[in-house]
Amino acid sequence: LWPWLLASSGLSALVQLVTLPFFPDSPSYLLIQKGNEEACRKAIRKLWGEGDHQAEIDDIMKEKGAMASTKTLRVLEVIKERSLRWQLYILVTVMTTLQLCGINAVESKFEEYLIPYVSLGVGLCECLSSILCSTLIDRFGRKVLLWGGYTLMCSVLALLTMTLSLQHRYFWMHYFSVILIFLFVVFYGIGP
Repeated sequence: LWPWLLASSGLSALVQLVTLPFFPDSPSYLLIQKGNEEACRKAIRKLWGEGDHQAEIDDIMKEKGAMASTKTLRVLEVIKERSLRWQLYILVTVMTTLQLCGINAVESKFEEYLIPYVSLGVGLCECLSSILCSTLIDRFGRKVLLWGGYTLMCSVLALLTMTLSLQHRYFWMHYFSVILIFLFVVFYGIGP
């Protein structure tokens, strides 16, 4: 069953690959990157139908003007730029903690028969956490979600360590460990 389940994700990629040539290019791409106003008008007509779309073209032209006035920095220039230093530190810290948090190694301590259920539950928890995060970030802000997510993840990992060490003594510890993994994934998705 697992090979079929994994292969099913390729079905949507195949559908996209087959249908992509029939979609028009993005009007903003055609006008900004290619500089082809006629192809832009044709793409707008194909996407939105006939009519006067001069306001949309004017908006794209304003965007093109704004992009021309901004300077694109190379990686070394970003590192040297003092005004971007704190943002760079925060970004590196968040990305490093994401790599070291252990999200990928969480499933490795379970018996063979539980792993498919854990994988399915983890996927559902990731979907749930992305929905929760999109609603909570406006209310609480990114900083609160980061701190809260990391704090709750640490707590869940401490409990998970205890339950994994006790799973050979009590038959129900497997299920409690799986619940903790689901909570870990939700907190991971909401926070970091």
